[in-house]
Amino acid sequence: MNASAKNPSPSSTGHHMATISHEGRFWDVYLEFEDDPRRPDTFRALLCYFPGDAGDGEEAVRTTVIIIEDSFEEAMLKARSLEDVQLQALLRSALP
Repeated sequence: MNASAKNPSPSSTGHHMATISHEGRFWDVYLEFEDDPRRPDTFRALLCYFPGDAGDGEEAVRTTVIIIEDSFEEAMLKARSLEDVQLQALLRSALP
C-alpha cells in the first residue's frame, strides 16, 4: 500500500493551527476563512478538524464561524491563542 492510500489528504485548504488528541485519536486543526459579502471589512473564520487516522469516507468536522476580526493578522492571532483544551472542547461540540 502506498503512503497516500494510508494517509488520505485532509479536506481543508486552510491554515494548519495545531494537532490535538481527543478520545484516543489525533486531529489536525485548520483555520478556514469564509467570505461574507455583507461584511467585506471583516475576516470570519471557522475551525476544521481532520482525524490523522481517517477511515474510508470519513470527512472533516467543522465548527460554525467562531472568529470575527478586523484583519487577517488579528484573526490568525486569535486562533493561535486558543489552547489545546479549548480546541478539544470545540471539537467535541462539532462532533455528531
